[in-house]
Amino acid sequence: METETLSPHAHVPKKIHRVRIGLNVLVQVALILFLAAMVNYLGFEHYTRWDLSRDKKYALSDKSKRFLDSISGKVRVTVFFGPSNPIGQDVQNLLTEYQYASKGKIDVENIDPERSLSRAKEVFDKYKVVSDESLLVIDYEGRNKTVKASEMADIDQGNAMFGEQPKVAAFKGEEAVTSAMIDLVEGKKNTIGYVLGHKEPPIADAQPTMRAPMAPELGARSPISVLKTFIENENIKIAALNLFDVPEIPEEMKTIMIVAPQYDFSDREMKLLRDFWEKQGRILLLLDPSAQTPKLKAFLGEFGVGVNDDRLMAMMKTGIQEVARVRDVIGRFLPDSPITKRLAEVRAPFLGGTASINIVPAEQMRTTNIRNQPLVQAEKGYWGEADYNSTDETVLQFTEGRDHDAPLNIAVSIEKGGSGDDRVQTNSSRMVVVANSTFIQDNALTQDQQGLDFISGSVNWLLNREQLIGIAPKVTKTLTFMLDEKALRNLRWLILVLMPLIPAVIGFAVWWQRRA
Repeated sequence: METETLSPHAHVPKKIHRVRIGLNVLVQVALILFLAAMVNYLGFEHYTRWDLSRDKKYALSDKSKRFLDSISGKVRVTVFFGPSNPIGQDVQNLLTEYQYASKGKIDVENIDPERSLSRAKEVFDKYKVVSDESLLVIDYEGRNKTVKASEMADIDQGNAMFGEQPKVAAFKGEEAVTSAMIDLVEGKKNTIGYVLGHKEPPIADAQPTMRAPMAPELGARSPISVLKTFIENENIKIAALNLFDVPEIPEEMKTIMIVAPQYDFSDREMKLLRDFWEKQGRILLLLDPSAQTPKLKAFLGEFGVGVNDDRLMAMMKTGIQEVARVRDVIGRFLPDSPITKRLAEVRAPFLGGTASINIVPAEQMRTTNIRNQPLVQAEKGYWGEADYNSTDETVLQFTEGRDHDAPLNIAVSIEKGGSGDDRVQTNSSRMVVVANSTFIQDNALTQDQQGLDFISGSVNWLLNREQLIGIAPKVTKTLTFMLDEKALRNLRWLILVLMPLIPAVIGFAVWWQRRA
C-alpha cells in the first residue's frame, strides 16, 4: 500500500472568515448608500439651472431677481388653472423659476377648480374672488392681488372656420406677476407728476369720437403710451401736473417728469421748480434739442450742466463704397452709475435729434455739494455739429474748434446733497437730464427696449428704489419666419433636390466601394 507524504511547505487552504466578509460588504453598501444620499442632498439644496432657449423664455429678468432679494416676508401664490388652459404649462414653469430665485420666500399651491371644487370655493371665499377666468392669487402679509390669465398672455383665437385652435401670441406672465408683487410689497403707489402746458406729448389717449350715429371711433393713442404702461407696472401712478394751476408742486409728488417741452417755462413756473428742487425734489428732464427753452437750460447751468446747441451726427458706411450721414445716435451706457450699471456697455438707438451735454469738472463743483455723472455717451465716430441746419455737405463735416468732439454725453445725472455712497440712503435732490426726447416714444422703441430699461432705472433711482433697477422682463413672443419668393425657391430646391441627392450619393459611394 502506497503512502503519500505531504511536504511541510505544501499549500493548506485558508479558513474562510464569513463574518469578516459580511461586515466588509455591509460597510461598502452603507458607504454607497451614504454617498448616494449626500449627492442627492447636495443636488437638491445646491443646484444651478440653465436656460438654453433662444429668447431665454424660462429665465427670470434681472429686475425680478433683485426685487425677490429685497423682500423679507413670505409670498403665497395660489394657482387656479385648469388642464386645458393654453398657458397653464408656461405659468407653472414661470412660478418654478420664481421659487428657485426667491430661495424659499415663495410658496405655490395649485388648485384645479374643475376637480377640487371644495378647496377652490374655500380659497375664493377667503380672497373674495369673483371670476370664471383662470387666475393667480398672490398673498403677501395679508394683502392680496389677482393676476388673470388674460393679463399674462395675448391669445390668437385663430380662424374657427378653418379649424385653427387658439394659440399664445405673446406670453407676458413675468411682467404681470412681478408687477403684482411690487404692488403688494410696497403698498401705496408712488406718484409721479407729468408736467403739461408747454406742448408736451399727451400722457392720456384722446377721447373717442362719433363719426356716425352709434359708431364711436377710438381716439389717438398717446405717443408715449408704452412708456406710461411700463412705468405704471412698477407700482407707480403718473398724474398730470399743470404748473399754471397749482400754488406749489403737490407734496405727494416726490418726482416729476418733464418730457419734450416745446415752449419755455415762465418765471413763476421756474420758481416752483426751484422750490421743489430745494426740498429734495426729483426731476426727470427729457429735452427736445430743437425747442427754445433758455430758462430751463439756465436752470441746468446752475448745477454745472450745459446742453450744447449742436446735433450729433456721424458718417456711416451703407455699402461697399457708399457712405451716408446719420443723425440717429447709437448711445453706450456707462457702468459708473447705479442707474446704468446693469446696462453697462449696452448699446441703444437714440432716434431723432440729439444734442451733446457738457459737465463742469467735479473739482469745480466740490464746494456746492453737487455731483454730476455721465450716464450715456455717443459711440465713436460721432461729433456735435454746430452748423446743423446747413444744407452744404462741405460744411457738415467735423471742424476743430467749432464742433464738439468725443466724448459726447447724451444723458447725465445730477445729485445735490447725499453721501456719495450708494450703500447709504440720505435725503438729496436728484435729476436725470437727457438731450433727446423721441427715443421713448412708441414709434422709436425697439424690441430690445433698452430705452425703457434706462428710463425705468432713472425713475427708480429718483424714487430711491435702487433695488428695482435692472433689466425689465421681456415679452416672449411666438417665433415666426417670413420667407420671400427667393427664399421659398431656395427652400424648394433644398427639399426636392438636395435632400434626396445626399442619400443617393452615399449609396453610390457604398456601391462603388463594394464593386471595387
